[in-house]
Amino acid sequence: MSYCVADYLLDRFTEAGINHLFGVPGDYNLQFLDHVIDNPTLAWVGCANELNAAYAADGYARCNGAAALLTTFGVGELSAINGIAGSYAEYLPVIHVVGAPCLGAQLRGELMHHTLGDGDFNHFARMAQEVTVAQASLTVENACYEIDRVLQQAITQRRPGYLLLPSDVSQACATRPTQPLLTTPARSDPELLADFRACVQERLAESRSVALLADFLALRFGQQKALQQWMDDTPMPHATLLMGKGLFDEGQQGFVGTYSAAASDASVIQAIEKAELVVCVGVKFTDTITAGFTQHFTLEQTIDIQPHATRIGDRWFSGITMADAVDVLHQLCKHQVSGWSVPQQKPPVLPAATPGKLDQHAFWQAIQNFLRAGDIILADQGTAAFGAATLTLPAGATFISQPLWGSIGFTLPAAFGAQTACPNRRVILLVGDGSAQLTIQEMGSMLRDGQRPVIFLLNNDGYTVERAIHGAEQRYNDIAPWNWTQIPQALNIHNPAQCWRVTEQIQLEEVMQKVAKAERFSLVEVVLPKQDIPELLQAVTAALARRNAAKN
Repeated sequence: MSYCVADYLLDRFTEAGINHLFGVPGDYNLQFLDHVIDNPTLAWVGCANELNAAYAADGYARCNGAAALLTTFGVGELSAINGIAGSYAEYLPVIHVVGAPCLGAQLRGELMHHTLGDGDFNHFARMAQEVTVAQASLTVENACYEIDRVLQQAITQRRPGYLLLPSDVSQACATRPTQPLLTTPARSDPELLADFRACVQERLAESRSVALLADFLALRFGQQKALQQWMDDTPMPHATLLMGKGLFDEGQQGFVGTYSAAASDASVIQAIEKAELVVCVGVKFTDTITAGFTQHFTLEQTIDIQPHATRIGDRWFSGITMADAVDVLHQLCKHQVSGWSVPQQKPPVLPAATPGKLDQHAFWQAIQNFLRAGDIILADQGTAAFGAATLTLPAGATFISQPLWGSIGFTLPAAFGAQTACPNRRVILLVGDGSAQLTIQEMGSMLRDGQRPVIFLLNNDGYTVERAIHGAEQRYNDIAPWNWTQIPQALNIHNPAQCWRVTEQIQLEEVMQKVAKAERFSLVEVVLPKQDIPELLQAVTAALARRNAAKN
């Protein structure tokens, strides 16, 4: 078989570090899938549905750096678009390949299946423009060039890309790539960087206390090692927001906890908001992670480092990369630190648990003791995410949540993607009963592929976050009661799972000892009080309720 466009695309995926392709087969992508199956380095990962496949690709990208997704035209891609939108909102380069009808059918305007029956084959590509950074409708003439363009933009800007691949184009002859996909990274203008350095030096010299607040964009744009080295060299109070949790070694001197604006512990507010100078790296202040925009910083107090520009006071330095800005701050801080007061910070303390009672306090105390270095922890939006926000993560842990897009059910397929990317790391999934009902099918894929996640399913009898915001006793916040411990057996008949239902503290502790080594797929249904929620979530839901009820 001669080398073709399908092979070219797969080679570029491999070059970008993408070794798995998530998705669902459909007749417009089947010939392309033959090349995937024959490819020696890239594996096909079939999913239960396209939405789950998009979530799985997102989870894979968070652990691997980039991911790829394959759906069929129309029905498949629209099922996946919610997941792609989440990747766009939270800066994940997921390349969405859509198998499309052949070019001839499109040019003739034929009324093909999976279309709207009007001869227009661009409806769905136009929809994709809103949630992808680059798009291309591939033809025989432009395919290789456009593949490179879309992948380059997606990877450098850390956003999804969209490739519409007609079935006949995927089989068209192509030439193997001769140039690397990614060129050297962008560099800051030397004169602008020197001006920036002088302004930073002046600002540091007049500050008696400095704190660092970092968030998820620092992770997305590859600054985790640089920031950790900075904190190793220059101890200072530092924190993340919920989306950036896991960016630092949270047991290190100076780490004060997860910053949640007015909902933060008083010691976190004192260490971060009260510093004379606060360096923000990759921070976006969104409603749910700031308890309704209750952060208190002034322009004069902050240096704001974003991926392609940095602000000092009210002055923006456009065109300075995040890496260069972080390096300047790091080097200058090493010369200034001797003049700063760096108080000894106590590690965050979880609320005390009542002996014998299994509630939110007891559960999070148990989870804190269960975590170990190198874990991948996923917490679905709800009591899981806001309880996990108060944990102190061990060294090398990865934390995955989705507080900006906030699509419930995201983390179960995302855990499948994360484990696919990192098969040798322990995956811990914290998910509510309401969230799990949305995407439960992907449990079958985990079992099919022999994965061994430890799943703590928090059964608090319905949509507890929504109850806390509004309608505590309304039936729209109820869900169907499921026999959770029997579901894994129903979803896969070959690979057995071990399941428990716990209603007491002592039961939870005993089960945690059994599943600690993650030797088999493990599901632990944790029965919690219906209206019991973490303190942080109480503050956040109160803020959301006030804003949702506002007249303006």
